[in-house]
Amino acid sequence: MLLRLTKEFEFQMAHALSGYDGKCRNIHGHNYRLQVTVEGQPIANPDDAKNGMVIDFGDIKRIVSQYIVEPFDHAFVVSEGSPFASVEDTKLAVVPFQPTSENLLLHFASLLADRFPDGVRLHSLRLWETTTSCAELIL
Repeated sequence: MLLRLTKEFEFQMAHALSGYDGKCRNIHGHNYRLQVTVEGQPIANPDDAKNGMVIDFGDIKRIVSQYIVEPFDHAFVVSEGSPFASVEDTKLAVVPFQPTSENLLLHFASLLADRFPDGVRLHSLRLWETTTSCAELIL
């Protein structure tokens, strides 16, 4: 029997979509909400302090915070070659792709893929860019 656990994170991030033909070509920011869902079987060992858990929610928080929240929170994310990629005196994250929600999800999945303990796998990610718009990746 597989169980799924979801932990939600919030962070603020700015981006600009180089070459885009709409308003999002300009520097702007969002209050992102990221839902991370993992799946696995509960530990069935009465001698294990985590008996009955798939993974401790605190472990999910530590992993996601280290690889996604800390590097991207209050960062300005731009693609390589963007005219904004050389902005100084700011927390800049230059990525090899257009920083759309869809591409960010794929990137976040690659950052988290092998970070969870044996028997726990990343199942899905959902990234809310606004309160009414999100992208979802199911692995």
